[in-house]
Amino acid sequence: MEKRAYVFPGQGAQFVGMGHDLYQSSKEAKKYFDLANDILGFDITKIMFSGTDDELKQTKVTQPAVFLHSVISAFVLGKDFNPYVVAGHSLGEFSALVAAKALSFEDGLKLVSIRAFAMQKACEKNLSTMAAVLGLDDKKVEDVCATIDGVVVPANYNCPGQLVISGSFEAVAEACEKLKEAGAKRALQLQVGGGFHSPCMQPAKDELQKAIEATPFDRPICRIYQNVDGKPYIDTEDIKKNLIAQLTSPVRWTQSVQNMVKDGVTEFVELGPGAVLQGLIKKITA
Repeated sequence: MEKRAYVFPGQGAQFVGMGHDLYQSSKEAKKYFDLANDILGFDITKIMFSGTDDELKQTKVTQPAVFLHSVISAFVLGKDFNPYVVAGHSLGEFSALVAAKALSFEDGLKLVSIRAFAMQKACEKNLSTMAAVLGLDDKKVEDVCATIDGVVVPANYNCPGQLVISGSFEAVAEACEKLKEAGAKRALQLQVGGGFHSPCMQPAKDELQKAIEATPFDRPICRIYQNVDGKPYIDTEDIKKNLIAQLTSPVRWTQSVQNMVKDGVTEFVELGPGAVLQGLIKKITA
């Protein structure tokens, strides 16, 4: 029997038109999309299905949009959704928790919306950025970041040879120069709203912590491999603690996938827009 991991993407996987086929082909999907409009207080489906790229890029839209596409894709599978384990990349961790029944759809969407607004505010408060570093091993990137005076840290361990760093503009720019000198094929600033998964997100973490602590969680139907350390969890208190830590901690995707394979996963199924994670998984398991 296949030991299947369902994986859920994060911010950046969105595209205009996402979810429209689901909405048209499934009454259950339509019910959840319509409910989302009510919960959020604006017509997110209109932006998802026929908005502009710029409208969809707003953090308050992007995060709920990717979440909705992901969890509704899981819901419409019905009994065919049979995870051995689940995992999500950054925002995708919330999708994974809802799909695995640790969080209700309504509570999951509310938390994602709070997270999006809190991150937006933190970005405005602490101007910060991220950069993709290609062609260096993780340890070298960590060592270089540690030599910089300002705030710059590894943020996304995406796959071997691909690591994203995050922090203040000056520190990230300085790190990029040093990383190129150290042999990086590329060290390129990303077009993102801020320095996610770094200490720059502390104000957002404080806000999200209150919301997570006030939200009821249930024991999930299977283990979830969480971003903060790439390890599997099923206890609700552990899950909440890791979810709170996630905003200022790196996404350890490489380690999560390696651990899932070590623990017997034989198949990865990505639910949500795009196929970014499938590409990373191929490189991690190659």
